Amino acid sequence: MVPLLLVLLLALILFGAGFAVKILWWIAIVVLVLWLVGFVARPKGGSGRWYRW
Repeated sequence: MVPLLLVLLLALILFGAGFAVKILWWIAIVVLVLWLVGFVARPKGGSGRWYRW
């Protein structure tokens, strides 16, 4: 019974980690798209950077 519970717990942890990694990939893609849009649509004057950092 204990090995079965350990296997189920391990599967649950790995599924949770995989889901979190997938969410982080989508967040990274969204941030990259926003950065590229900001880079293309930057203002003509000033330092040429659309962000402060």
